[in-house]
Amino acid sequence: MTLLREPARPAVIRRHPLAPWFAVGTVCFGAFMGQLDASVVTVAFPALQRQFAAGLAGVQWVSLGYLLALVALLVPAGRWSDRAGRKLCYLAGFVVFAAASAACGLAGSLPVLIGLRLVQAAGAAMLQANSVALVVTSVPARQRRAALGIQAAAQAVGLAAGPVTGGLLVATAGWRWIFLINVPVGLVAVAAGWYLLPRSRQLAGRRGNDPAGTVLLAVSATAAMLAISSLSGLGMPPAAVAGCAAAAVLAGAGLWRWERRCAAPLLDLTALSTAGILPALGGALCAYLVLFGPLVLFPQVVAAGGGSALTAGLLLTSLPAGFGLAAVAADRLIPARWPNSRRCAAGGVLAACCAAALAVPAPHAVSVVLLGLLGAGLGVYTPANNAEIMTALPSRDAATGGGMVNMTRGIGTALGVAVVTLGLHLGKRAGDPSAGPSLALAALSAAALAAAWAGWRAGPRPCRPDGAGPRRTGSPEIGPNERDGLR
Repeated sequence: MTLLREPARPAVIRRHPLAPWFAVGTVCFGAFMGQLDASVVTVAFPALQRQFAAGLAGVQWVSLGYLLALVALLVPAGRWSDRAGRKLCYLAGFVVFAAASAACGLAGSLPVLIGLRLVQAAGAAMLQANSVALVVTSVPARQRRAALGIQAAAQAVGLAAGPVTGGLLVATAGWRWIFLINVPVGLVAVAAGWYLLPRSRQLAGRRGNDPAGTVLLAVSATAAMLAISSLSGLGMPPAAVAGCAAAAVLAGAGLWRWERRCAAPLLDLTALSTAGILPALGGALCAYLVLFGPLVLFPQVVAAGGGSALTAGLLLTSLPAGFGLAAVAADRLIPARWPNSRRCAAGGVLAACCAAALAVPAPHAVSVVLLGLLGAGLGVYTPANNAEIMTALPSRDAATGGGMVNMTRGIGTALGVAVVTLGLHLGKRAGDPSAGPSLALAALSAAALAAAWAGWRAGPRPCRPDGAGPRRTGSPEIGPNERDGLR
């Protein structure tokens, strides 16, 4: 069937000198919308409570259920995409995402809405698992880092724009429109992807399935997210929190043991260790922890000082702005001879210094500058970190790698919320609420240093596009899927 085959781009698009950037721009649709939908719903909680006569504990599962399903499905979605076709799965993901969004907007009860959000998360997983992979396989290797910077900036802006967009929609059109607005965007994105995205090359082929690894990864990621979320006010009983933490550890250990013995592993842990990808994934987690911690912390700090939510919002605008500007411009401003590991180290150290400086009380104007520089440090770090990971993977596993990147981002985001919330809680328990922000910022600074170390430690050990193992020489090769004339 035609709908189950990836269509070629029109010749006029394929031969255009900007064809790779058309693909990058199309991918940014999914990068922006997937992250926007992860953060937009929290603003609608009061309206959902009134609509369904429910408490906060029930309503917050509309957001938490989406995040849990998204994190659990990212790597399996990437594995499937590497075998079936990344363009095909990306377009299918947008169809599922848009259809589930329409159904969410028409939901008549809270359980139905939560269930539909799980379906929406499945579509978002297909988008996000392929977003990094499509960027990597659409642009020449020399432009890869710049393209990944644009994609990372689109994701960061989507998450940062969520509360503002949600507030405007809820206040003017009602809570249902935070979902319904995705439908026209999804239709435009599917049409754009059909004509502007290249077909997949170097697919992984059928290497067998790994249902046990998929289940273990889902259990470990979901349990870890639940345990982390309990620190940020989920309100779970202590026994349930302990059970989730134990399940995360046991499932993670079982996954590590199983994947090293499985004939067709979901995650080839031996290859990941050899290529230096595991430290880089740890760095990605720490970077997103640092990026989203301030988004939780500073509204609390401003409110404690008598400021308004508008003041906090304007203050925090500089963080994603600095991230986006640096992610896009870093490749032009930083010397080309700097390897990704050095860029990661520089960006992580800058972010750590800014987080430490923010612990010193200062006027809002100074905080705006420091938050902008903090975002800039992470904007330098993230594209270089992503390029390290994706260059080290064979092209046939690009979507699986993209799924791992976005899974660590999701866990890092949850950790950022949890670390800040825990710091504020410890400050209150110690009888000194002013100590809470200092504790939180100290933790963020330490996480930024850990990200810098992980990025430096990962180092450039790329695999050949044919998957034959780590390369020993300098610049990345341009594989068949990166050459001019790709359809």
